[in-house]
This record gives sequence, C-alpha cells and structure tokens, in this order.
Amino acid sequence: MQIMKAIPHRYPFLLLDRMEEIRAAESAVGIKNVTVNEPFFQGHFPARPVMPGVLIVEAMAQTAATLVVLTLGKAFEGKLVYFMTVENAKFRRPVGPGDQLRIHVNKERARGTVWRFRGVAKVDGTTVAEASFSAMIVD
Repeated sequence: MQIMKAIPHRYPFLLLDRMEEIRAAESAVGIKNVTVNEPFFQGHFPARPVMPGVLIVEAMAQTAATLVVLTLGKAFEGKLVYFMTVENAKFRRPVGPGDQLRIHVNKERARGTVWRFRGVAKVDGTTVAEASFSAMIVD
C-alpha cells in the first residue's frame, strides 16, 4: 500500500510488489514477483513467456521513483515522474513466470527535481538487466 501512496501506477502497470533495503536518498531494492498471469505474457510470447525488457527498465524506474518519494516525504506522494534518459541498457537473460526480480537502484546524483540512477535487476543473484536512467518529478 505504501508503494501505491508513493507512485501513481496501478494494475496492470504497477511493477513493484515490495520495497526492501531502503537507504533514503541513496539506494533501495524493489521486488517484483513475476507470475504466469501477467497481462504481457499473453502476447510476449505465448509459447515461451518472456517479460519484455522495457518493463524491467520500467520496474527499475518505479523502484527509483518510490525511493525518491520516500526520501522527499508526503508532499511528493503520487506525483508524476517522467523518464528523461535511459542509457546503457543491457539485457543478460530472459525473465519468465516464477522468477523474482530483485531490482537494485543507486542514486548517482540529484539536482532539484531531476534524479539519476543506476539500476541492476537480478534473479537468484544473477544479473538479468541493467541500465542508467534519469527522471524528473512533475507537479
């Protein structure tokens, strides 16, 4: 419930189930339990379900946005956060039903309403995706 207070995303686009290891203004770990009934698996791909890489990057961004709101406080709850850049995205292995994504985000810098992060998504301790990204908090 705290994640839904922090960011405006809702089903089917809320890609976080839990936040852990929160270090305000520094880093956090978000958890996404990937289940077979995810709506994107109907078409990506029915015979071999694979979580789209762009949604893994989106889960990184949602983890980072939740960290930002938890850091800045109630005045920022529910504010929109827009992607500005995504750089050096790499996808190391497919993610499918039954996997648990552990999404590690670390703040690289913050200037005003613009924050930059490095994200690494892991399954069972193995890196499955990584990217650097920046986003802006909007009123």
